[in-house]
Amino acid sequence: MIINRLIVKNWRNFQHIDVPLRERQFIVGPNASGKSNLLDIFRFLRDITKAEGGGLQKAVSDRGGVSKIRCLSAGQAPEVSIEIHIADTPDAPATWRYSLGFRQADREHCQTHLTHERVWRDGERLLDRPDADDNEDPDRLIQTALEQNAANAKFREIGRFLRNVTYLHLVPQLIRFGDVIQGKVIEDDPFGQAFLERVASVHPNTRRARLKRIERTLKIAVPQFEKLEFIRDKIGRPHLRTRYSHWHPTEEGHCENQFSDGVLRLIGLLWSLLESDSIILLEEPELSLNIGIVSKLAPLFARIPRIHQCQVFVSTHSSTLLTEPCIDGTEVLLLTPEKTGTSVKVSSDIEDIRILLENEFTVGEVVLSRTRPKDTAGVSLIQ
Repeated sequence: MIINRLIVKNWRNFQHIDVPLRERQFIVGPNASGKSNLLDIFRFLRDITKAEGGGLQKAVSDRGGVSKIRCLSAGQAPEVSIEIHIADTPDAPATWRYSLGFRQADREHCQTHLTHERVWRDGERLLDRPDADDNEDPDRLIQTALEQNAANAKFREIGRFLRNVTYLHLVPQLIRFGDVIQGKVIEDDPFGQAFLERVASVHPNTRRARLKRIERTLKIAVPQFEKLEFIRDKIGRPHLRTRYSHWHPTEEGHCENQFSDGVLRLIGLLWSLLESDSIILLEEPELSLNIGIVSKLAPLFARIPRIHQCQVFVSTHSSTLLTEPCIDGTEVLLLTPEKTGTSVKVSSDIEDIRILLENEFTVGEVVLSRTRPKDTAGVSLIQ
C-alpha cells in the first residue's frame, strides 16, 4: 500500500496542500521552505498510532503544541487537518481514506481536541466523529479512534501501515563518538544514535542477509572494500566491522568509530531501505556521498518500492541526484515560499516545467533552478 493523495490544511508552513503522490516522491525547495515539515506530516501520523507511548496528545506535545504546528497564516481558522488516501498503486482508487482535524481546546486545559475524524473504505464511511457518544462526553475528543484498539477494529489496517513509517537521518558523529557523548537517545532515534542496537535487534538470519546486500554495494562504491560484518565486543556491545583488500591478513579490521562519514551514512541509508515495507522518509541522502554514488540513488529509490512494496519520500538539494532521465515530473514536488505560506505543486503541473521536461531536460536542470535564491552575490561574508 502507498499514500497516493495528501490533503493538508494549516500545517506549519502550509496553509493548504492537495497533491497526488507516487511510489517515489522527491521534495525540492529553498532552505526553510518546509521540506522537513512536509515529511513530518507522516511522522506525526505514525506517532499517533504508536503501540507504546503514542497518541494524539503526545504527538502534538512533542511538537510544541498546536500553536507551533498551526500555520502562522491561518488567520482565524483554528483547525489543523490532514487527510490521506491509501491505495495499492499511485493511480488506483483509494482503498482507505483517513481524515483528521484538531485544534487547541482552551488555554486552561491546554489539551488538543479533535474537530473531526473520518474513515472510509472503498467509498463507504466507517467512522464520522464527533458522534453521539462524543457529544455526550466531550472528553472522548482528546483521543483519536486510530490510537484505540477498542475503537479501530474496522480500520486497524491503517494504523499498522502508519506505525511502520521509517525515518533515519543518520548523523555519523553520534555513532563514531557515542562512547564519549553518552547522551540520551531521542525517541525513535531519528539521527541514528542507537543505530547499532537497531541492527542488533533484528533476527540474525535477516541481519546477515541485509548486511551481505549492503556489503555488495559497498564493494562497488568504496575502493578496496572487502567485508562488512556484525560483531559484539567482550562486554556484548554491538559493532559493525569492515576490512579492505589491501590490508595485511593479520589486521582485524576497523569498527564504526573509524568509518568515514560517507560509509556510515551509506550503510544507514541502505539499511533503512531494506527494513521497511511502509513509508521511508529520507532527508538529503546525498550528504557525504561521492557524486558517482549520488547519481545512482534515484534508480535505487525506484527499485526498492517494487521489491518491498514501500513508498520513498526524498528531500534533496542535489542536481546530481535529480539528473536521472527516468525521473518523471509527477515524482517531484516543488515547494515555493509565498506571502501566505509555502505552496506545494507537482512539477509537471507547471506548464513551462512540463514543456522543458517533454523536450528531454532533466528534473535537476529544470526544477532545481527554481529553488535558488534570486541574488547569491551577497552570501559571501568577505567583500
